[in-house]
This record gives sequence, structure tokens and C-alpha cells, in this order.
Amino acid sequence: MKRLVMCGLLPVVLLACQREAPPAAPVVDVAQDAEVVPVAEGPGHLEDVVEMDARFIVGISYPPEANKYPGLAAELHRYAQGARDELMDAVRGADLPAGTMYDLSLSFTTIADAPDLLAIAADGSSYTGGAHDAPLVERFVWLVADERLLTADMLLARPENWQAIAGYVREQLHAALSQRIDADELEPDERSRLMRSAGKMIDEGSGPDVGNYQQFEPVVGPGGKLVALRFVFPPYQVGPYSDGVQTVEVPAAVLLPHVAERYRGLFVQG
Repeated sequence: MKRLVMCGLLPVVLLACQREAPPAAPVVDVAQDAEVVPVAEGPGHLEDVVEMDARFIVGISYPPEANKYPGLAAELHRYAQGARDELMDAVRGADLPAGTMYDLSLSFTTIADAPDLLAIAADGSSYTGGAHDAPLVERFVWLVADERLLTADMLLARPENWQAIAGYVREQLHAALSQRIDADELEPDERSRLMRSAGKMIDEGSGPDVGNYQQFEPVVGPGGKLVALRFVFPPYQVGPYSDGVQTVEVPAAVLLPHVAERYRGLFVQG
């Protein structure tokens, strides 16, 4: 069975790309035991990447804004290179059936560009066998003045402050779950079963642990100040794979009492 991959990431090059290789010869005819050539370590000027081989295909795209800040460019390159290295390790160790290709599809996009910060979203997938792709979800918030990433570990004044944020997030996730299940018009017993099983995933994946809140997006308002943070949860963290990526927007009013003093100026006050 054929399965579409990477179409839309780099449309001109990969428009007709499919998981199963077409009958025609691949772009590069490489023997199964051929050495996979590594990519250079340094990012330099970030440029889109397309690699096609008899066994794999890689597509990586970057936004031009990322090149304004070399430190950010290095972080994006490091993440992309890590994903590519994992794919190459799988390629080297695989005995691929005829017509099967592994692939990596990764797109970096600008989601916020303000005087104080630049935020980049990394979204994509990697296929190295199995029922479906492994999702790739990462967020990068670059502080212009500090020349460093803003991370969840830095964001709040104290670790215990995540209790309040987690409570708000969990409430929103449970409400969204209830709405989805109600829309399906299930029998009461089935509805109750789904609420319990999915609710357990929410509670486990949104607990007050900073590790659960590593991915977030700034929501920029007037004057470049943040009116909220949108926390991003990859598939499997707070729901099954079929639910995809889930997000919860936490307003500045909820966040500010808990934000570290150094970063309060990023937010709308009052």
C-alpha cells in the first residue's frame, strides 16, 4: 500500500513523493551497503535541504529570519542534524524491503517576530518503519537581548509555580476532551470509558512538572508584548496519536504572578 510523505514541505521537488518508491529508478542509485555521507557540522547560513537516495529521502526547510541570529541558527541546525542522524542510523541498520524508503520531513517556520524575541516552530515527522511516522515537534523562543533561548526551566520564578499553570492547562484540556466526545454522540457507557482513559493521559501528561511544558509559543499583542503563551503537546503526551498536536493558550494574567522577574517585562502588564 502506498503512503504519501513530505508532499507540501518542498512542493516543487517532492510533489510526487511517496513512501513506496516508484517503478522508475531513484534519483541516486546507491547500493544497500553504501556509506551514508554525513552533513557538515557547522550551520553557517541556513539553507533548505533536499537529499534523495534509493533508501531514504530528507527534506528540511528554514525561514530566512532565523539567519538574523547566529546562535538561533545554530540551535535549529543542531535539532535538524540530530533528527537526520537518527534517520541515518536507522538506514544503516535496516534491511529495507524492495521499494521501501525511510524519510525525514522537517519544516521550521516563524511564529512570532517581535523586538524582544523571535520564535520558530519545528514540525515534521520521521519514518523508519512501523504503522506510522514519528512526530517531530519543537519550539524555539530566542531572546534578542540575551542572545539565548527562553526555556521552560527559566520561565517561572520557582518550580512549584508550575502547579498553578498545570491546573489551568489541565482544566482546558479536559474541557476540550469533553466537547470532542460529546460531538461523537456516544452511548453513556462508551462515553464514560473514553473520558476515563483519555482523562488519565491528560492528567499524566500535563502534571506540574517542567518537563511537560518544554514546548511553548509566544502570543504577541500590541507593542510586541506577550498576551499569552501557547503550550504545545505532541501526540501521545496528553492524548492518543489520532488526536495529533494539542495546544492550550495561557493568558498573561494567569502567568504573570508566577513568571521570573527577569522575564515579566516581555508580557502585557495589568
